[in-house]
Amino acid sequence: MGDYDAIRRFTDETTVEPEAIARARSAALEIGAAPISAAVGAQCAVLSAATNALNIVEIGTGGGVSGLWLLHGSPRATLTTIDKEPEHLAVARSAFSDARIPAARARFITGRASDVLPRMNEASYDIVLVDADPEGVIEYVEHGLRLVRAGGTVLVPRVLAGGAVADPVKRDAQTTAYRSLIQETQGSPAVLGALSIVGEGLLQLTTTSTDAR
Repeated sequence: MGDYDAIRRFTDETTVEPEAIARARSAALEIGAAPISAAVGAQCAVLSAATNALNIVEIGTGGGVSGLWLLHGSPRATLTTIDKEPEHLAVARSAFSDARIPAARARFITGRASDVLPRMNEASYDIVLVDADPEGVIEYVEHGLRLVRAGGTVLVPRVLAGGAVADPVKRDAQTTAYRSLIQETQGSPAVLGALSIVGEGLLQLTTTSTDAR
């Protein structure tokens, strides 16, 4: 455990966060938006760049931090971000403006993901990031797999639940949801899944066939 903590600390300390994203993080923390870590954000940026993402959906704004990381990786992409908290969306708008993201490249939707996602077009997005309401994460990931194109990617941060998923004694709703998600997707022939333990953890799912929808 000591070695793991040292590696995690080293990773966190050596990840360089662009100034605009660092400012967005400070603003997000002030309102309790709980943004993803810089280490996880950097992974999202790499995946966004590697897939040459052009259309991205984000469930939970994190005050704009995660969206800015995704657009940092793919500067030509358009981001749709969904959050039930108007204040979080307002802070994200300000962060995007501060980062000089053109208004045409960001769409902000106020509402519950469970209400918004069913109305979105399937197979139309390159990346869907799921970072809201842990108890509903399995439902949101199912929607995400429907929304991404063939070969698209669904990203789920925080899946380690602070290490609780590795403890079989932990059976609260949040931990159980994340544990079930990891186990079900790792055994599914419809997706390729990889679990990163950097930061708060990041589950990466790529569709392998239309059966994922």
